[in-house]
Amino acid sequence: MPSNVIQKKFEDRRRKHEHWLVTITYSDGETFGRVYTDIDKAKRFAARQKRSPLVKKTSVVRVE
Repeated sequence: MPSNVIQKKFEDRRRKHEHWLVTITYSDGETFGRVYTDIDKAKRFAARQKRSPLVKKTSVVRVE
């Protein structure tokens, strides 16, 4: 087989999953971000951080 056929055969075997970026904005203007592959874990992390009095805003967005 030609090498390009072998490369095509294995090209799509990579694991495919979505990435979710959690961005936390603190009251002093600092930001922090963390990436998750599971949306439930991302939402739980954002909710846990939101309970802190220092956190002004949290967001969870899908990374394209």
